[in-house]
Amino acid sequence: MDLDILKFLAAPFAASLILTGIHSYLGVHVVERGVIFVDLSLAQIAALGATIAILLPFTGGDPHGPGVYWVSLFFTFIGAAVFSTIRVRRARIPQEAIIGICYAVASAGSILAMSKATSESEHLKDMLVGNILAVSWPEVLHTAWLYGIIGAFHYIFRKKFLAISMDHAAAEASGLSVRFWDFLFYASFGFVVTSSVAIAGVLLVFCYLIVPSVAAMLYADRIGPRLAIGWTMGTIVSALGIYLSVKLDLPTGATMVCTFGLVLIVMAALRPLLRRDREAAPVATPVAVGERR
Repeated sequence: MDLDILKFLAAPFAASLILTGIHSYLGVHVVERGVIFVDLSLAQIAALGATIAILLPFTGGDPHGPGVYWVSLFFTFIGAAVFSTIRVRRARIPQEAIIGICYAVASAGSILAMSKATSESEHLKDMLVGNILAVSWPEVLHTAWLYGIIGAFHYIFRKKFLAISMDHAAAEASGLSVRFWDFLFYASFGFVVTSSVAIAGVLLVFCYLIVPSVAAMLYADRIGPRLAIGWTMGTIVSALGIYLSVKLDLPTGATMVCTFGLVLIVMAALRPLLRRDREAAPVATPVAVGERR
C-alpha cells in the first residue's frame, strides 16, 4: 500500500476512531437498558428528517447543507422525547416494540420522501447508506469537537446515567428524575447519531454501537474493562475493514459491517477455550508454616 493510499485513508480511519470512542461507550448504556434497536430507530428517524429536508425550499436541496442537518436533528429530538417517556414499569406495551414500530414507520417515510426527490436520489442514497471513505478532514475535526463535548457531558453526569442504565427501578426509587435524565441521554445520543449517520450510514453506526459492547460483555463484567475491550476491538476492526475494502475493491461500509460480525464470531468462539485454559491452569497451594516440603 503506497503513501498516497495511506494519505487517502487517514481521514476515514481517524473518523472511525472517533466513532469507536463515543459509540462503544454509548453501547454499554444501550445494552444495559435493553433497548438494542434504539440506535437503528433514531438513526432512521434522523435519515427521515434529512430526506424530508431535501424537499423543503429553504434547504436548497443540498443534502450536505446546514438546513438538512438541523431538520434531521429536530426529528431526532422528537424521537428522543418519545423514547424517554415510554420507559415505565409495568408497561402494557414493551419499549422495544415501540422502538421497532418507529423504525419501520421512519423507514417507510424515508422511501416515500425519496420517491418525491428524484433529482437527489443518488445523494440521498449516499447519505442514508453512508460512505466513510469520502469523509474530509474538516468533517473529522467537526465530529471530534462535537463528540468531545458530548463525551465531557456524559463524564460529568456519568453516575446518574449509569445508575439508570444499570438499575432503572432502583434509580427511580432513590428519587432520581428518570424521565428527565432519560431525555438528556437520548437527546445527546441523537446528536451523535445524526452526525454519525451522515458519515457512516445506518448499519455501520449500529455495529459501532452494539458489536463492541456485546463482545466486551463476553470477557468482562465491570464498565472499565468493557470499555477497554470495546475500544480495542473497534479500532482493530476499523483498520481491518477499511484495508479489506480497498484491497478487495469492496463497498467500505458493508465490508466493515461484515468484519465486525466475523470478529465477534471469532471472539465468541474463543471464549470457551480461554475459560477452559484458565480453569485447567494449576493453582498454587499455600504451604503452612513449619510444614516440611
